[in-house]
Amino acid sequence: MRVLIVKLTSMGDLVQALPALSDAWRAIPDIEFDWVVDEAFAEIPRWHPAVKQTLETAHRRWRGQGKLPWQNSELRQFRSRLRSSRYDIVIDAQNNFKSALVTALSRGEKHGLDSRSVREWGAHLAYAKRYYIPRNQLAIDRWRQLFARVLGYDLPAEAPDFGFGNKVWPEPDCTLPVSPYLVFVQNASWPNKRWHEQHWRALLEQAGDEGYQVLMPWGSETEREQAQKLVQGFAHAQVLPRLPLSDLAAVFSRGAGAVCVDTGLAHLSAALDVPTVTLYGATDPALIGATGSRATHLIVSGYDCAPCYKRLCKREDYTGPNAQCMKGLPVDQVWRELLVLMDRRAVDLLN
Repeated sequence: MRVLIVKLTSMGDLVQALPALSDAWRAIPDIEFDWVVDEAFAEIPRWHPAVKQTLETAHRRWRGQGKLPWQNSELRQFRSRLRSSRYDIVIDAQNNFKSALVTALSRGEKHGLDSRSVREWGAHLAYAKRYYIPRNQLAIDRWRQLFARVLGYDLPAEAPDFGFGNKVWPEPDCTLPVSPYLVFVQNASWPNKRWHEQHWRALLEQAGDEGYQVLMPWGSETEREQAQKLVQGFAHAQVLPRLPLSDLAAVFSRGAGAVCVDTGLAHLSAALDVPTVTLYGATDPALIGATGSRATHLIVSGYDCAPCYKRLCKREDYTGPNAQCMKGLPVDQVWRELLVLMDRRAVDLLN
């Protein structure tokens, strides 16, 4: 059976779809997946052993080129490649207008969420078969349910399997510390998701006092500058160079633990079963929580506006990029939770 998955972005969303592939692969051993994905995240589907090939779009880059669709040769080439194969089933696992358009252009029986379930109403019109999957649940569970319904197998009761069990990650193109290290992920696409700088610096100091090196990744020049500012004065902390996603996965997998805000790398760290503490204020982990056997979520309390799902913090007494609710996640609690997870991992390894 040949199945085309349409899920273009983003990092966390792509990682959260991987367990659905593992379920299907176990239930239907001869199944093969192709995956339509944005070029920036094309490494992620390739990590799963059930994915045969990726078909890359560049819709973010194309949008900034100022050309009309029929003037863009890359877009025409993508359409030609997309339509060069006929699939038994096409599954839109993103369910917004962009993914629905790609699904409509593909060749094969088209499946997706119904009008009550889609991310953007109207996307459901692209699908020949539509499914009601309740929205108020973890995204991983939604995609597992959708794939089981579409492909006709019983939904497994086992914990999510991201398909990384036998994955051998490459040696990252950077020098890793010889002593145990932690990864701190301070960057996020929304300013409102970030923890406060004084909290990060206090956590960096705590990690150094306990004998850990700290590595900090980044995704944009602004984020690199933010990370450089945070590590200033700490000899045990360093900002990583720009690395491909597979190299970052290798960095996380070799680390002792991670502390992250709600961003794509948190999902990657948790999926790798690295002890991962993820901090939530503006968003709700009940719907998009980083998931793994050694992952935990710390959620702000005492703020009736959280989760607000806003890019900027807006309160009666403040409007700006520094989420006021994130002040309520104390450094000592974050450190204690990380130690608990790392101790649990040590026991698991001994057993």
